[in-house]
Amino acid sequence: MSRSLVMLRAAEVHDAPFLVELWSGAMRRAEQPDLVADLEHIIKTAGSTPEQRLVVAEYDGQRAGAVLLKATTVSSLNLDHAVQVLSPCVAPDFRRHGIGRMLMECSVSFAEEIGVTQVCTAVTAGSRDGNRFMARLALGPLATYRSAPVAAVRARLSAQRPALQASAADGRQLTRVLAARRSMRRARPPLTPNS
Repeated sequence: MSRSLVMLRAAEVHDAPFLVELWSGAMRRAEQPDLVADLEHIIKTAGSTPEQRLVVAEYDGQRAGAVLLKATTVSSLNLDHAVQVLSPCVAPDFRRHGIGRMLMECSVSFAEEIGVTQVCTAVTAGSRDGNRFMARLALGPLATYRSAPVAAVRARLSAQRPALQASAADGRQLTRVLAARRSMRRARPPLTPNS
């Protein structure tokens, strides 16, 4: 019987630079030292509360992936308890070695351990492999989570405002024209046949 090359362990502060590199697409835009400080804070928080767990996967002694687990609700409106499986990710050099499956097994075990019957995760919209992987594990789509800078949304809303106002003005103008025509019809004398 061969031993598994994958080992899971709780994240430690010295893992922060690796996690910044692994999760760079999911983190805020900031300088490297600020991101490392963010991850150090997240690692400490996860280690100090039973509702969170940050797990690092090692493959043959090398850090290969990670996942952040958080006991919460499905959403702010759906108060069913769930474990959020945040950013389950495997480094590119270690994909197709069972690490993603081990991270998801860890997620399910964490949910069972704390008595939660549901897990949920988010996968990057453009990640075809990630979406297929989650679908194979019975995780179906629940919502599309979209994000944009406030300034971009404000600009789009402002750009659409004149069109909305113009269409409303056009509607009021049409109503006035139709009302005037009705008044003119009523004011005409009735037609009499020429005999």
